Amino acid sequence: MKVKNVNDKIKVYLITGVAGFIGANLAKRILNLQNEKIHIIGIDNLNDYYDVKLKEYRLSELQKFDEFEFIKCDISNKEKIGQIFEKYKPDIVVNLAAQAGVRYSITNPDAYIQSNIIGFYNILECCRKYEIEHLVYASSSSVYGVNKKIPYSTDDKTDMPVSLYAATKKSNELLAYSYSKLYNIPTTGLRFFTVYGPAGRPDMAYFKFTNKLLNGEKIQIYNYGKCERDFTYIDDIVEGIIRVINKIPIKKNGEDGLPIPPYKVYNIGKGQPENLLDFINILQEELIEAEVLPKNYDFEIHKELVAMQPGDVPITYADTKQMEDDMNFKPSTSLREGLKKFAKWYKNYYMQ
Repeated sequence: MKVKNVNDKIKVYLITGVAGFIGANLAKRILNLQNEKIHIIGIDNLNDYYDVKLKEYRLSELQKFDEFEFIKCDISNKEKIGQIFEKYKPDIVVNLAAQAGVRYSITNPDAYIQSNIIGFYNILECCRKYEIEHLVYASSSSVYGVNKKIPYSTDDKTDMPVSLYAATKKSNELLAYSYSKLYNIPTTGLRFFTVYGPAGRPDMAYFKFTNKLLNGEKIQIYNYGKCERDFTYIDDIVEGIIRVINKIPIKKNGEDGLPIPPYKVYNIGKGQPENLLDFINILQEELIEAEVLPKNYDFEIHKELVAMQPGDVPITYADTKQMEDDMNFKPSTSLREGLKKFAKWYKNYYMQ
């Protein structure tokens, strides 16, 4: 039976984008931890940006828990979001709902403004009205744009985004800062770096490559394989988020007597760039090991090296020092270990 009446003894989490890759894994980890009495309200609009069945699969895993309650809702619906906050009065809000994808933003800008700007504003307004303990929200490593300084540090300038998606994520950080400053709301933004793992997003490279290789199609490798990414396994991302949730920025006044915004931004990445071709080679080996692909699979004839795509950058990886210092945490899952788990999941989910 679902918990309907919350009280001071039950910590209420509101997780938006709960059917998404990160949202579902975060909710499941919190439900499994059960360090305290909790109730999780999960919101998602279940849009068809990618296979809705995958989102429903993630949700089905969460709905096994009595402490979880799902509400289908778009965060751009101000009235409905307000009703949810009024009814449940969440303590912790984790906003992971967003229209994702750099390339998709080039041809479908409206979806990004509705979700990432208007939707986030609605969340901020409700956090102000209902005086939540902590707002944690998804930013992105894409805010660094074509910054030539590597690794990317949260101290770097981020005012030259190269995609609308990146611009909306930077806007989230600016809006959060202003609400922290004006209304003393503790907010923490997380710049995620290339998240991967089982039941991930099918529009991500490792997932798309697997689908195409299985279908005998060619895979396009951008920038002629001269790309490096900070691939970060989903379990490491979730561990980082949980540590951030529990470390609320402190409300305090500055020397002038005015409030210092209780605002933080962190990179969550492994801090170790991996060449895309090396990544693909490991993926191929693990797909063969998991019997997704046959042992004699001719990989070379399915590989096509192409130019860089608009909105992409050749190398991204995180300076993780701030996360290590403040949270005593650094992602540690190896690429092979993570891709092995993905390959096994893919085999069980799609081929059994």
